[in-house]
This record gives sequence, C-alpha cells and structure tokens, in this order.
Amino acid sequence: MNSQDVILGMLMKRSLSGYEIKQLFESLFSYFYNSSYGTIYPMLHRLEKDELITKENVLQEGKPNKNVYTITDKGKIQFTDYLLSPVESDSVKSDFLMRLYFGQHVGYDKVLSWLTKEQVHAQKQFDDLSEKYALYSDQMHPAQIICIQIGIKEYQAKLEVIREGIASIQQCQLEERD
Repeated sequence: MNSQDVILGMLMKRSLSGYEIKQLFESLFSYFYNSSYGTIYPMLHRLEKDELITKENVLQEGKPNKNVYTITDKGKIQFTDYLLSPVESDSVKSDFLMRLYFGQHVGYDKVLSWLTKEQVHAQKQFDDLSEKYALYSDQMHPAQIICIQIGIKEYQAKLEVIREGIASIQQCQLEERD
C-alpha cells in the first residue's frame, strides 16, 4: 500500500480536489494511513503524468481556482490490481512505543509524562474517529464500517492500557518513595 493506491481509491467514488484528499487523510483515514501535502501533490502530479488521473482547473468566484482530480479507466485498472494483489502485513512504527519500551532509562516521571500526553492524543483521535463514524456510517459500505469499527476498538484498547499503565507507574513511584 502506498499513497498512490490510497489516492486512486479515494477517487473511485468521486472527483476530489487536493485539499479534499488531504482532509480525508486527516480525518477518516488518519488512524491507519497518513500523508502530507508534500507527498500528496507530487503524487497527484505523477498520477496525472502516468495518465491514471486527469486534472480539471475549476474557476471559483471570490476564491482561488482549484484543481479537481478524476480517476481514468487506466487508473481504475491500476487500483483494481492493487485490491486484488496479496494483502501486506500490517506494520507499526511508533516513536511513542519505542521511547516507552526504553523508559527505564529516563525515570518514572518522564514515562508518566509520555503516557499522559499519549492519552490526550489517543482520546482526541478516538473522539474524532467516533464523530466521523456517527456522521457517515449510514452512507458507508459494510466493509468501511468494519474498518472504522476496528479503529475505534483499537483506540479504546489503547486508552484502557494507558490508563492501567499510568496507575501502574504511579504505584511504582509510591513504592519507590516508601
């Protein structure tokens, strides 16, 4: 899976501007894929060059013109090939988890700080994904619903483990002071 596959998939439903594509990365897709403007726009240019998408410059009154991207038949074939290819194993890359793993080298206060910051961050992600799910679930395909429900359950599990971890670290701090 790469940004090309994700963008082609987004365009399978309807034409989108680059801004709308970025918004989807930041909202609905945020728990399982992310991408930046620095990745999106060069990828859109490449997809257009490879004739997988077309670009239309849309005039807007009182606003700058915008480019709207549409998938081509060649792009649809490319996306279908991706969907029919073997599923890649999930990979987790987390700076938070790496630091947490080595937390014994910085002390309980720092570990507690990381946990509480991650708790706030995970709660926001959970709330945002739950809100989007509530807004759009009646328009979603059952496979999309399952995908979002997995994300919601993962955030719930993460929050539960963080709560337990905070309590555990606080207990260790108390025992260390005694």
